[in-house]
Amino acid sequence: MSKVEATAYQAAMLRALALANQSPRFGQNPQVGAVLINDQGEILAEGLHRGAGTAHAEIDALNNLAAKNLSAQGLTAVVTLEPCNHTGITGPCAKALVEAGIKKVIFGTADPGEAEGGGRLTLEQAGVEVLDGLYEKECRVIIAPWFVNKFEKRPYVIIKWAASLDGRTAAADTSSKWITGAESRHDVHARRSQSQAILVGTNTVEVDDPELTARKPDGELYPDQPLRVIIGQRKISKEKRIFDKAAETIQLETHDLAEAMTTLFERGVNQVFLEGGSKIESELVKAGFADEFLIYLAPKLLGGPAVAIGDIGVGSIDRALDLEIIETLKLGNDILVRAVKKES
Repeated sequence: MSKVEATAYQAAMLRALALANQSPRFGQNPQVGAVLINDQGEILAEGLHRGAGTAHAEIDALNNLAAKNLSAQGLTAVVTLEPCNHTGITGPCAKALVEAGIKKVIFGTADPGEAEGGGRLTLEQAGVEVLDGLYEKECRVIIAPWFVNKFEKRPYVIIKWAASLDGRTAAADTSSKWITGAESRHDVHARRSQSQAILVGTNTVEVDDPELTARKPDGELYPDQPLRVIIGQRKISKEKRIFDKAAETIQLETHDLAEAMTTLFERGVNQVFLEGGSKIESELVKAGFADEFLIYLAPKLLGGPAVAIGDIGVGSIDRALDLEIIETLKLGNDILVRAVKKES
């Protein structure tokens, strides 16, 4: 592969990733994007999957190419996910690419589905050149929520905390407003709005009296407000702000996190945004339900006992929970570190 080709493929995959991010976030199928390029690296058509029962990203791209009266013969398909090899509501994408005359397929990450996978073999047996692993980490991150939903039958769980550089979430007098700056808080609200539920423990509701809505920088509510979920058996006063009319609120009167995850999943919640406190965060980590971490760090030192998470069952350094950093972002004076569990 020449340097020019590599650059063209990278640009094409970045565009495919952008398309995948436009795909429906919560559905039966993963978010996928695809582009079709010529030998000069020019994008001739692009596509994305718009939800169950609609054309897959590769087929969408082929359809868009045909609408321009262009042929796919000799083109390269760049796709975030390995083309599928099964016939469901729609036909197998691998076969469609072969029949269209595609000469090369580049995909980011393999399809983990038993029925859906195997597209690579079909393509190679038909004489199509196949390359994989381009921006693999980014492609895996996009399908991670779907993967957890499909194979673990529970919501994808994002744990968020804001802390000082020494990992403290409050000062010695318990004050915590505000550790991070306005830019970080705006980012939190934007990311809240992308989940279907915001989860919080009873102690946090009692002590902090949070509203737990998702608001724009001007204070306006985002159109789709996540379900607000309180977990714990303590009785909570209906006078708390979490019970206002800005969004629906429920309380799961249990300490069984597996039961809570099942209840939310059966209710149609595919992604949960955890807002604390440290006890429930620690328990979710210990239970293996923590899929992603959003850690907002402010350039401050606080000291004291108010740590972000407590005991997570790590007795020695060799038992540490290894994370993979997938994004860092400067937000005013703060830094966001986004991490996921490292694959073993």
